[in-house]
Amino acid sequence: MGKGFSEAGLRRLRDVLARHVESGKIPGLVALVGRGEETHVEALGTMRHDGGPPMRRDTIFRMASTSKPVTVAATMALLDDCRLRLDDLVQQWLPELADRRVLARIDGPLDDTVPARRPITVRDLLTSTFGLGMDMTALGTPIMAAIFEQGLTPNLPEPMPGPDEWLRRLGTLPLMQQPGERWQYQISNDLLGVLVARVTGQPFDAFLQDRVFGPLGMKDTGFSVPADQLDRLPPLYAPDPQTGEFHVWDPAEGGRHSQPPVFPSGGGGLNSTVDDFHAYFRMLLDKGTHGSTRILSRPAVELMTTNRLTPEQQAARHAQAVENVHISFGQGQHGGWGFGMAVRTYRGDYAPVGQFGWDGGAGTSAYADPENQVVGILLTQVGMTVPDSARAFHDFWTTLYQVIDD
Repeated sequence: MGKGFSEAGLRRLRDVLARHVESGKIPGLVALVGRGEETHVEALGTMRHDGGPPMRRDTIFRMASTSKPVTVAATMALLDDCRLRLDDLVQQWLPELADRRVLARIDGPLDDTVPARRPITVRDLLTSTFGLGMDMTALGTPIMAAIFEQGLTPNLPEPMPGPDEWLRRLGTLPLMQQPGERWQYQISNDLLGVLVARVTGQPFDAFLQDRVFGPLGMKDTGFSVPADQLDRLPPLYAPDPQTGEFHVWDPAEGGRHSQPPVFPSGGGGLNSTVDDFHAYFRMLLDKGTHGSTRILSRPAVELMTTNRLTPEQQAARHAQAVENVHISFGQGQHGGWGFGMAVRTYRGDYAPVGQFGWDGGAGTSAYADPENQVVGILLTQVGMTVPDSARAFHDFWTTLYQVIDD
């Protein structure tokens, strides 16, 4: 099998991405395509919608939910070390989650509950099936209102409380579903960060640095950007869905990422660059190794990057993606879910079965494809209040698969 990219394909990729920037909908972007020893990077447009410095290869981006496939590596390292087991009960470290009650009906009052049929396990957290999460089909229900009111999810005006207080608040709520029953988004990934900190006795970000970022040379990856590097961070825009007007959701100076957060969010808190994320996804394609260094065991990587959902869970996840296509602009329709990432289980577009990775609401996308041994990363800072970054992702992947020249 060849390892190359076609020159004509790379020109086309640049033209397609340039069209998105020239449209005025995306101020700037950085894209990376990596295969074997070959890496191709495009940095197009400017940091701000009104101009300013150009996007560069080393521009730092808020990764949002594209953090999930990376932060889950901390839990996998603890499985490798036998400090956690897949079917350990989490309540020995997270006593706040013992003796759960479960809503009798997803849209019912919070006090109409039944006992949980069994305790929550590490596996439930890793597969995002522990019983609570962001459920777009349940917006407006008392439980979703409570999740927002308690500050349990990121991107609300109030920052999330520290890990212990966050977990205390989480523990006051009933579960939406029985443990292990249904795939639900986001909260489990933040919970894994709290679990890692409790098991190791060190902050989640410090453990990630020791076991993942440091060994992989991911020097620009973390939960905040140092003051002397903030000029490399563009503002994050959340354009008005009606008018398209660019609103700054998070500035660089004085913004959410300008100092270490009270809650390091495994579900969405990382900042990074295309090269740092490439190093991580390349390690996954190399079955856990980085050069001569082993970061994760081969079976850990195989578990993370293959579908872990039952057919029933997968059907429910698929229905949620397909029925909410107007919310996600077509992102998230990948079939399965591994640990912290989507795994393609059917061929619905140009990418083959087995491709794994995820997208972020800040306009970020990163996937690896074992069949073609290719990594693709596209980073913008145009939030998903509008479809523009999602459309750029689609066009990026469509074109990327025409760049592979065997």
